[in-house]
Amino acid sequence: MANSVITKTLKDLLADFLKKNKKADLLTTYFYFLEKKYHIEPVLFIKERTIYQSQTEVLKKVEADGKLWRETEIKIQVGTPAVNEKTKKIYICPFTGKVFGDNTHPNPQDAIYDWVSKCPENTERVDGLKVKRFFISEDPEVIKNYIEKRKEPVTKIVFSSGLTGQLFNSKDAVIADFKKHQLKPMALCDVPTQNRFQIETHLMELIEKELDESKISAFVDAMSGYDEFETHVNRWVEENN
Repeated sequence: MANSVITKTLKDLLADFLKKNKKADLLTTYFYFLEKKYHIEPVLFIKERTIYQSQTEVLKKVEADGKLWRETEIKIQVGTPAVNEKTKKIYICPFTGKVFGDNTHPNPQDAIYDWVSKCPENTERVDGLKVKRFFISEDPEVIKNYIEKRKEPVTKIVFSSGLTGQLFNSKDAVIADFKKHQLKPMALCDVPTQNRFQIETHLMELIEKELDESKISAFVDAMSGYDEFETHVNRWVEENN
């Protein structure tokens, strides 16, 4: 029974886990076992305040909902560049390609608001007023487009984040930024006990299915079949009596 429940790979992972966490209780160890058995890597999707089974699950959902990235066309003006190699953030007029850099203008955000509100090529209106729409980017690859001096204006396809609207030079860059700022890894053992966030349906169903007394008992029985786990098994039995 032991070998059918705990494979050699899982046994080695559990041995390493318990070597590093000598006082780990039964449920913490069991949840670690489940993580490895089912390849679960829980993450909190901060925007939705929801915990998912893995990064892959979140990315599939957000992309299917059309909220991960969008293709966006930007314009790049001719003339002297308004940014340089030290620029970290730019504000771009979508109608003309006029750009303001965080290190080349004292108040770039105020400047872009003022520019698009007066831009003669801005024909978008809400209640008769010009829409103050503009792009923002902190991607070095996007900023590079505005450093090079050009003889003719050009347009370029880039990608915007579906959540923040910020521009990136590639879809990979959008996804990397999403992972960095929207996903927070969690241990599976911390998921059921927290009460601040929702738990995605499939992950909740898996936790409920595996938190079965007979399955936990089978796990303890399987662990008892290995001499290196004897101390831990005896401690768990005492703690749960």
